Amino acid sequence: MNLIESLERQQIEKAGREVPDLRPGDTVRVHARIVEGERERVQVFQGTVIRLRRGGVNANFTVRRIASHGVGVERSFLLHSPRIEKIEVLRRAHVRRAQLYYLRERRGKQARLREKRTR
Repeated sequence: MNLIESLERQQIEKAGREVPDLRPGDTVRVHARIVEGERERVQVFQGTVIRLRRGGVNANFTVRRIASHGVGVERSFLLHSPRIEKIEVLRRAHVRRAQLYYLRERRGKQARLREKRTR
């Protein structure tokens, strides 16, 4: 097991990117590189973290946002992926769940999360 853990640590260090402390309920802005044919561009996806799965190199998180016409869009990102330019945490929320799947059924004011105050 130590061999696997050391290899995973090397892969994370090789990415060389600072990963912020993410938690469910955080509002984040993810800058992801998108390849379209020959061209490459950065696309920003802003929303609420509804799930965070830890697991070394395979850690991933799911971000949900409300797109046009009230349609909810969810997107999963690998935390240590080279395709992610940066992750900005815009605000933190006080939640009592690890997975916020209940937000899928909520609309408008019902979907608000209480902001966490920092001292």
